[in-house]
Amino acid sequence: MSPPHRVLIAAMIAWFSTALSAAVSKPVLVYYRPWFTAKPYTTQWGWHWTMDKFNPDQVDASGQRRIASWYRPLIGPYDSADPAVIEYHLQLMKLSGIDGIIANWFGPDDYRDYATINSATLALFDRATKAGMKFALCYEGNAIRELVNAGRIAADDAAAHAGAVLSYAESYFFSHTNYLRHNGRPVLLVTDPYFLKSSNNWERIFFRTSPSNRPVVFTQDYALVGADGAFSWPPMWLSLSPGARGVLSAYALQNYFERYEQRANIWPVFISSAFPRFHDIHHSAGVRDYIGYLGDQKGRIFVETLTRAFTNRSSFVQIVTWNDFGEGTMVEPTVEYGFRDLGIIQELRRSYVEPNFIYTTNDLALPGRIFELRRIAATNAAMSQVLDAVTANIMSGHLYSARRLLNELQPASLDGK
Repeated sequence: MSPPHRVLIAAMIAWFSTALSAAVSKPVLVYYRPWFTAKPYTTQWGWHWTMDKFNPDQVDASGQRRIASWYRPLIGPYDSADPAVIEYHLQLMKLSGIDGIIANWFGPDDYRDYATINSATLALFDRATKAGMKFALCYEGNAIRELVNAGRIAADDAAAHAGAVLSYAESYFFSHTNYLRHNGRPVLLVTDPYFLKSSNNWERIFFRTSPSNRPVVFTQDYALVGADGAFSWPPMWLSLSPGARGVLSAYALQNYFERYEQRANIWPVFISSAFPRFHDIHHSAGVRDYIGYLGDQKGRIFVETLTRAFTNRSSFVQIVTWNDFGEGTMVEPTVEYGFRDLGIIQELRRSYVEPNFIYTTNDLALPGRIFELRRIAATNAAMSQVLDAVTANIMSGHLYSARRLLNELQPASLDGK
């Protein structure tokens, strides 16, 4: 991490330490979008890279593909189901001090790209479990609304269908050892739960799950009827208030967090989210109205929100997001920001949670080297076995052994041997 960013982080830590209580150890989770499809892993570019306006087959003057984002992934646009991509992401998370993943999930229905997202989520969950990382779901309640609007289910059957979806989640996710739990119960985030307007609906949804797997439910911003708590999110609606001119101010953001934490005083549990920016491209792509802007401010927004999440009384820290390139909230390494945001996570984890956390930004280049070699090793079983050993060493914290194996392998691969 560059000296200016170290100075910024040190200054923000000192400022917040005088205002907030000392942080306690709590899981650090990252919100993940498993919804990308891309060539050459599949035969076409998915909507989340194109938004029916951008063509990733076109390359700009800098050699970057034209995608539906203001930012470009360091490894280029990718497919969420690609094992090499999943491996790359999990390695980066491990080295950054991220304990687990909250996957944005639409259920298993064969409608739009829901089934494809579900398949990618299952693959991600499987690899995260093998890596010793925690995993949770954020169920997109709007998926039910879309099914109703499309005539796939009747409005009166929305809660019952949600119950069937959660029964599926219990079978394929909740029952596994590495699924994230709170007080012994699985954690479930739910967005836009329009079918949860009464306790009757709530009971209809969860009646199929066993008592031990009835989830601890978090809804966005407010703990709705039947929910245990809530999770915060970039409050971009505040940027649309009179006088805001579409920009979320520091004052409005501070006020949002203060009000959110005041409400949280009466909840048994809540999640505090941190985010680096909000720079949406959906409006420019013509697919939705403008929903505001939150500038990056050279990392200051991320330092402030992440420090707050570490030091308040929340039970979990949620980083928003790993890879929402459409809304520009990603912390995944990009051409524009490099490893900066992951370096911030490392620094603040070391400051507030784990003083002996050993990884630095210098370690974050390793996954990219492995990712490139996976491409070369696609038809080379011997090389693939060595890369498997490298990955195992990274996940177990043996970076010296990982580097040694990688350095022995890379010259041969470059020579085409």
